[in-house]
Amino acid sequence: MNVLIIGSGGREHALAWKLAQSRDTGKIYAAPGNGGTAALGANLPISDLDIPALAMAAREHEIGMTVVGPEAPLAAGIVDAFEAEGLPIFGPSKAAARIESSKAWAKEFMGRHNIPTAAHRTVTSLDEADAYLSTVCAGPVAVKADGLAAGKGVVMAADKAEAILAVKSMLDGQFGESGSTVVIEEALSGLEVSVFAFVDGPTVSAEVAACDYKRVGDGDTGLNTGGMGAYTPPEFWTPELALGIRKSILEPAARGMAAEGCPFKGILYAGLMITPTGPKVIEFNCRLGDPDGSLVLPRLESDLLDICVAVSEGRLADTAISWSDSSYVSVVMASGGYPGSYETGKTISGIDDAGPGALIFHAGTTLTDGGELVTSGGRVLAAVARGANADEARRGAYIAVGKIGFEDAIYRRDIAERAATSAASIGG
Repeated sequence: MNVLIIGSGGREHALAWKLAQSRDTGKIYAAPGNGGTAALGANLPISDLDIPALAMAAREHEIGMTVVGPEAPLAAGIVDAFEAEGLPIFGPSKAAARIESSKAWAKEFMGRHNIPTAAHRTVTSLDEADAYLSTVCAGPVAVKADGLAAGKGVVMAADKAEAILAVKSMLDGQFGESGSTVVIEEALSGLEVSVFAFVDGPTVSAEVAACDYKRVGDGDTGLNTGGMGAYTPPEFWTPELALGIRKSILEPAARGMAAEGCPFKGILYAGLMITPTGPKVIEFNCRLGDPDGSLVLPRLESDLLDICVAVSEGRLADTAISWSDSSYVSVVMASGGYPGSYETGKTISGIDDAGPGALIFHAGTTLTDGGELVTSGGRVLAAVARGANADEARRGAYIAVGKIGFEDAIYRRDIAERAATSAASIGG
C-alpha cells in the first residue's frame, strides 16, 4: 500500500526509512518532507497543518496508511478529519492528543487516575502564581507553558523571582496562546528517561526506553532545544523498572483515556524522572520523539506498517512487537546560533563518507533546484550508530559526525557519555 508521512523532521525521515522496509509498503510520500525523505519517495509541498490539502493528497495518491509525525497536526485534529472521510491514519484523536497539547489537562488527568507526577498548580495570572509560589519551598520549580511550544516552553527557575519572571513572560505572549495558561510544578530530581509504547486503546505494547539531551550545550548548559541527541537503552534500565513503569504509568494512562471516552491510538511517549520514591511523569507526549525516534525505530525488529495498521484497526493485542537489544546513539548537528537565530542555505558535505554502519537522518535539509543538499532549519541532521554497547555506538556516531560538514555546524560532544563510561567499565 502507498504510505503518506506527515512532517519534515528527523523523526519523519526515520519513519520513512523504517516503513520502506515493510513488505507491504508501495510508494512513500512525505508532506512536506525534507532532503532525506526525498531520497526514499516523493515530497509533497503541503504544510503539515493544511489538513484539507493533506486529505486531498491522500485520496489523489491512493494512500493506504497515513502516519503522523509531529504533535501540531494531531492537536489540530488531523486524525478526526481523516477518519471522517474514511482515510486510514495512525495517531491519536484531537481529544486524546490533549495529553500533550495541554499540560494543565494532562496534570488533571494524571490526578484522576492516580498516575505519579510532580506536585503542581495551574495559573492564569501573576497573582495566582505569586500566591502559589509563596506556599512552596524556596527551591527550584519548573514553569511550563500549557500548550505546544516545540519543546521549548519550559523554564527551570532557581527561585521564586525567576519563576515569576518566567510566568510573566509566558502570560505576556512569549509562546502565543500556548502560554495563556501556565503550569508551575516542583522540580523533580533523579534519572530522566523517555519511554515509548504503541497503544490502540486497551492494549499497550512492549515498551522501549531512551535518554535524550534537551540543552544546547555540553554539560546540559544553555537554552532548551527540541533535542541535541539521545541514546538507547539507558544504562540503568532493568526489567523490574520497566514492569513498574508499565503498571503504574503506561497501563493506567491507556485505561484512563479509554474510560474518559478518548481512547489513545498511536505512540504514547512518557517523559519520566526516576526519583528516590519511584518513577514520576514529567510530561506525556502523543507521538514519537525527535531525535529519540531516530534510534528507537532502528531498534524495532517488527514490521512498522503492520503495527500502524493494527493500531488503527484496534488489533494491537494480536500483533507481536519486539525490540533489539543493541545499543544506539544519536548525535544531532545543528545550525550555528540554534535555538536562537541562524542562517540556512549552507552546503552539506560528507554524508556519503559517514561510514556503512551509520544512519543519517535528515531534519532541516532541502535540495536546491540544482540537486545540492543544503541546510534549511535549526536541527539539520542526526548521525546514528549501532553497537554492542553504548561505548561502541557512541564512537560510531561521533566518527560519522566527524565526516559531515556545513558552515557553522554545532553539536554536543557529551551525548551518551555516562552510558558509554558505564559500558566501558563493565567491559574492562
